[in-house]
Amino acid sequence: MARRTKEDALVTRDLLLDAAERVFQRRGVSKTSLQEIAQEAGLTRGAIYWHFENKADVFDAMLQRVTLPMVANFNSQPEAEALEPLLHLRRNVATAFHQTVHDQQVRRVFEIASHKVEYVDELQALQERHIAERGECMGDLHRLLALAVERDQLAPATAVRVAAIGLHALIDGLMHNWLLDPQAFDLEAVGAQALDAYLAGLAARSV
Repeated sequence: MARRTKEDALVTRDLLLDAAERVFQRRGVSKTSLQEIAQEAGLTRGAIYWHFENKADVFDAMLQRVTLPMVANFNSQPEAEALEPLLHLRRNVATAFHQTVHDQQVRRVFEIASHKVEYVDELQALQERHIAERGECMGDLHRLLALAVERDQLAPATAVRVAAIGLHALIDGLMHNWLLDPQAFDLEAVGAQALDAYLAGLAARSV
């Protein structure tokens, strides 16, 4: 019975997050109420408070449901990362672009996070979480670029911290602009070309 109850709770949680995705996409996060999410899910408002503390908690859980598997995949091949850090980087960025284009849930959640959220009122806490997650992402990029310098795949004089910041801005900017207008360019093709051009610039030795 306890196992069944736990399974039912997970199903309810997913129903609420699915509903939150749909309502957030339609109305924006700041204009959406917890009552609207509950109604969309066909549940009571009390069901939301059983699983989530507030709307910021719902948004964070919605985002984590998509990003955690991607982060886990990024860090799941330490040997490949150590031997071929730039190849590992290219593969993982390509996977992120591919999922954004072809996985409707990933695309919907990233669209909400990029264009449908304002860091106001009860959502201000999300800004701190966003900054923390950005720091973790740049930390991963910094590690890979530092390994690439050690493997002589990038120029010895590479300013790794600055390069990581620029690389994050490139990847994030490509996704942000594609989500704004998916017809503007091919995210997978242009993304791969832009990444290669950026890394080629870092690899160039000064004469």
